[in-house]
Amino acid sequence: MNRPQLPTLLGVFAHPDDESLLAGGVLAQHHAAGARTTVVTATWAPNSRRVPELADALLTLGAGAPRLLGYGDARNPEAAPGQPRLVDAPLDEAVGHLVAHIRDFRPDNVVTHDAVGQLTGHPDHVRTHQITLLAVEAAALAHLHPDAGPPWQPTALYAATHPESGVGLLRPLLKGAGKAILAVPDSYVTTSVDVTPWADAKWAAVLAHRGEVARERSLPGILARLPEAGRNRIIQTEHFTRLTPGPTKGDPVRLTI
Repeated sequence: MNRPQLPTLLGVFAHPDDESLLAGGVLAQHHAAGARTTVVTATWAPNSRRVPELADALLTLGAGAPRLLGYGDARNPEAAPGQPRLVDAPLDEAVGHLVAHIRDFRPDNVVTHDAVGQLTGHPDHVRTHQITLLAVEAAALAHLHPDAGPPWQPTALYAATHPESGVGLLRPLLKGAGKAILAVPDSYVTTSVDVTPWADAKWAAVLAHRGEVARERSLPGILARLPEAGRNRIIQTEHFTRLTPGPTKGDPVRLTI
């Protein structure tokens, strides 16, 4: 039986582990269907302790080798000593670096963080969202960042998000760890994907981020301490909002990414 054709997919996330937590199921789904996938990670340097874990996670998801912007984490000076934090880096510089990855990989679809910063509002999540919006548009314009390769226009940009109705089990867990809860109205979600068939690969990718699993207050660590049934209920659905470029006249409504 022929496998369904799915679009090529580029994930752009702030930290190692964001890709597995937010879109690990969709990345594994696309890989299983034969689509090209890859991930750009905005923070942590190539020689940092978290990048080998990221490489293991991406291997599990079938998303190739890490692509790194190499900026510092807003809250962890260990991430990229000597480099600016992502939130302090010149915006046009960061956009140009991401444009180069978009033009090199030539994805159909791009997925990144939502505007509120993914549940906890981490400033790196918010900044990555902003950079990705600008880079997706700039990548199609030849006169912007001309040294970053031939122009390329992705078909769609999606934001991974958490609707109010889908935060139920996470709310007490994150509150217990002293974290904020920033969900969006259910109406903001345009695409929900049941990733149950790929949940084992997604969870294996999360576990590859061994340093975060060992931390008590990190989301991988919180999830790792849950009973399997409760954890599965959390990780088996991924929610997205289609942003720009939006549908044009005559475009069919896209039900899945």
